[in-house]
Amino acid sequence: MQGLVHSTESFGSADGPGVRFLIFLKGCPMRCRYCHNPDTWAGEGGTMMDADALLDQAERYRSYWGPEGGITVSGGEALLQIDFLLDLFTRAKARGINTCLDSSLAPFTREEPFFSKFNQLMDVCDLVLADIKHIDPEKHKDLTGRDNANILDCLRYMSEVGEPMWIRHVLVPEITDVDEYLYRTREFIAQLKTVERVEVLPYHTLGVFKWDELGIPYTLKDVDPPAPERVEHATKILRGEFQQAQPAPPATTALPA
Repeated sequence: MQGLVHSTESFGSADGPGVRFLIFLKGCPMRCRYCHNPDTWAGEGGTMMDADALLDQAERYRSYWGPEGGITVSGGEALLQIDFLLDLFTRAKARGINTCLDSSLAPFTREEPFFSKFNQLMDVCDLVLADIKHIDPEKHKDLTGRDNANILDCLRYMSEVGEPMWIRHVLVPEITDVDEYLYRTREFIAQLKTVERVEVLPYHTLGVFKWDELGIPYTLKDVDPPAPERVEHATKILRGEFQQAQPAPPATTALPA
């Protein structure tokens, strides 16, 4: 079985535990307004590769991984190629390679045949890096072009079946960097039992040149990256270190004796 691969990176240090070999697959159903890899959206182009060829390539760097490292598959959206992803992770586990999926979870459904394949995938996936783009359904649609109901359902399901997760949230000024939404996101994360880590990723403009090259209008050109103090503030909220301020109780007037 072959998958459509956009690119690979040998020494990833921010996409899962330890040092990772990163595999980026082609195709994505979302159109996130801040995406730094719009060249992965189309389910065409790229290179067709089979799982063993990718794993042979990855294992050249195995001595650098340390006890926690392994492979991370991202995109695009890797779950669009779930058959290939399942084959790749199954073969990786047979080689004793740690497996990590970096996903928006947008393709998730409880309908068959996807749901059975997803359950099989969880059996050979050591960790999911799950993106929560926006907690509000309408804001999520405006930001990504799609609803978030099935994504939140997937997060709940992974929690139920015991799948370890790291939650990631891109902080975009005036879009996701709003206290109301941050606290709502925290309330949701607090319901999940298998979250091991919460990361805030500051919005950046490093991929804007790709939009220009592809001739796609970039709608966030006037948005600057968040200030460091806002990133720290959001991180503390999402990790439950800040509690939402409650309104003070109404003042009471003592009755005369």
